[in-house]
Amino acid sequence: MPINRPLVTNNDLQEAMVRKLHVRVFQDDHMVNSSATVVRFTDADVVMQSRVSDLTYYSRRSCQFFEVRS
Repeated sequence: MPINRPLVTNNDLQEAMVRKLHVRVFQDDHMVNSSATVVRFTDADVVMQSRVSDLTYYSRRSCQFFEVRS
């Protein structure tokens, strides 16, 4: 069973970006992305990449981010 660790702080997101961890994104209690990596983040947004040409911007205010460990 996978373990989900919340990514809340800048340090959490920085670690996920450097280690290229797989991240799940939830918005309004629905999973909107199940396996992406953090490419960049600011105080307002997180940029995720799930495929080579697929970049998606998520709001830090309205989304929750979780590292997935198996």
